[in-house]
Amino acid sequence: MPTPSKPLVIFSHGNSFPASTYSVLFGHLRARGFQVRAIEKFGHDPRYPVTSNWPHLVQQLADFTGQEVEKTGQAAFLVGHSLGGFLSLMCAARHPALGGLPVRGVLMIDSPLLGGWRARALSVVKRARLVGSISPGAISRKRRQQWMDRDEVLAHFRSKKAFAHWDEQVLRDYIEHGTHDDAGTVQGQRLLSFDRDVETAIYNTLPDDLERLLKGHPLKCPAAFIGGRQSAEMKQVGMKMTEKVTRGRTMMLDGSHLFPMEKPLATAAAIEAALLNMMP
Repeated sequence: MPTPSKPLVIFSHGNSFPASTYSVLFGHLRARGFQVRAIEKFGHDPRYPVTSNWPHLVQQLADFTGQEVEKTGQAAFLVGHSLGGFLSLMCAARHPALGGLPVRGVLMIDSPLLGGWRARALSVVKRARLVGSISPGAISRKRRQQWMDRDEVLAHFRSKKAFAHWDEQVLRDYIEHGTHDDAGTVQGQRLLSFDRDVETAIYNTLPDDLERLLKGHPLKCPAAFIGGRQSAEMKQVGMKMTEKVTRGRTMMLDGSHLFPMEKPLATAAAIEAALLNMMP
């Protein structure tokens, strides 16, 4: 049933983290008066395969958003973390109106935009088919994907540096939704839900054409960015192109690239502030 008083947020997840990993964040956003909808896993629907520069993933987001806009009668804010931030920006550029209504705004969460010489270098590396040796895909293609039970999954991820500062409930949500029972083997055994080959393919097809895309399809809605002060990804990419696109609508929170998992309450408050700032 349409709820016109509640702004619609279409949230897109980071690579390898199903949308349900963000359930705590979504709960805080709903408590603040937002409707939140999300695709559970990009790259796993054969209708939208992973290819260079992600055109089909962008189309998947556009199709999903259009359906949600039609159902709710609300124009959407496109909000995304990491992979999801890039997809949100690209979707708004290519599809300024979805479901018959204009996109209200784009919010990128630690998705620093790659442009200039870095983008040109990435293009060369991709054409030379060397990207798999230097991207995070070099790690993800070997990622462990099988455990004896939930306790072993929990112990495994708790021991990882990237997960060390996660909110406890967010970590448990990731174990619940990021792994699943292996029906074909020993009872209780858990398998990784986000296919590591898909994760790797997403890393290895990172867009190198964002400047060209935005030149041909300038954003017709405002854009904003929230970053993590300790984000290695921000340091690697820089903020020059992001600041140009957001026109100063940037905010920083303490935390790593995965700060939405580390501080979901603070992240929800920052998202609310960013979206309110983009409202007329």
